[in-house]
Amino acid sequence: MPIALDLLQHIPNWHLVGLFVAGMVAFIISTLSGGGGAMLLIPVTSSMIGTAVAPPVINLATLISNASRLYLFWNAIDWSLTKYYVPSAIVGAWLAALVFSRLDAGWIQLLVGLFLVSTIFQYKFGKVDKTFDMPKVGFIPLGFIIAFMSTLVGGLGPILNPFYMNAGLEKERLIATKTANSFFVGIVQIGSYTFFGVFTAKLWVYGLVLGLGAVVGNIIGKRFLAGMSISQFRVMLLMLMVISGLIMIIRNINVLF
Repeated sequence: MPIALDLLQHIPNWHLVGLFVAGMVAFIISTLSGGGGAMLLIPVTSSMIGTAVAPPVINLATLISNASRLYLFWNAIDWSLTKYYVPSAIVGAWLAALVFSRLDAGWIQLLVGLFLVSTIFQYKFGKVDKTFDMPKVGFIPLGFIIAFMSTLVGGLGPILNPFYMNAGLEKERLIATKTANSFFVGIVQIGSYTFFGVFTAKLWVYGLVLGLGAVVGNIIGKRFLAGMSISQFRVMLLMLMVISGLIMIIRNINVLF
């Protein structure tokens, strides 16, 4: 206990308050637009605690958030997709943690940003609900790739939305299934970060505070989601993907020079 109190005394209060509020706001938006809370937190968290340590902190907060979402959306989970996605994603997350901090993730975020911005044209500004048929078996390689990249950069949630949409999921089913998949991968991410010595006591505190804010955001966001139509949800989904994509492009454009 004295060690914990001493640690808290060395963390600025504005860091804790700022992380809690950021987590709450990001996951209200995330619940209303099918994910992306982790991605929205990347610039805020990086500016507060440093870019190098932001990914593990964000992934810890996301795991805490997903635990609460599992409870809130349990009945809407499509487990048939989860069994395809999770096993390969676990492998991807473990391998990424092994090479964490040894790889420049700027190129990954730049390419993902370009893909996300393109979705508004793919879906014709929300006028169509599918752009290609996504077979369930396709979630096997997708799980590996996304888990690997998100472990490195701290959040790529919106990139999965087009694949879930093209698999026929909308609103609560999309959020619930995506949450279940992310939760199991998150356990491996946090376990592998810990195993490879990435986490410090201070980072645990940051992640827990950020996660508590995310839990509050999930509860508030679910109340608003219930009143949205499928078309409104789809437009919100596309808006978040485009905004997230632009943020990633702007933050990583320097890798081209």
